[in-house]
Amino acid sequence: MKQLVPLNDRVLIKPIDEGEQMYGSIIVADMGKERPEMGEVVAVGPGRMSEYGTFITTGVNVGDVVLVPKIGSIRMEWEGDEYFVTPFREILCVVKETYKPEDDHELI
Repeated sequence: MKQLVPLNDRVLIKPIDEGEQMYGSIIVADMGKERPEMGEVVAVGPGRMSEYGTFITTGVNVGDVVLVPKIGSIRMEWEGDEYFVTPFREILCVVKETYKPEDDHELI
């Protein structure tokens, strides 16, 4: 079995299909084509050395959901699946869910 292992500060990301966007009863299939891509981190490289000699690790972990720009990321296909390979510095943000106590509708 072959495995993709990112080198240096590269991150391997599997795209998450956001599906079609709906506004009212109108389906806008092409909506979001210029927006950043969302994906789940499936592998992370060890990091890289800075120009000052310090080791810089990536700030994401396997399983994180991230946003990457359409330009700057390499889109590739591996064994029938689509992936992005991007340097860590190209990741725009990590998507995190927050917990709000008012969202918990348990009956007491």
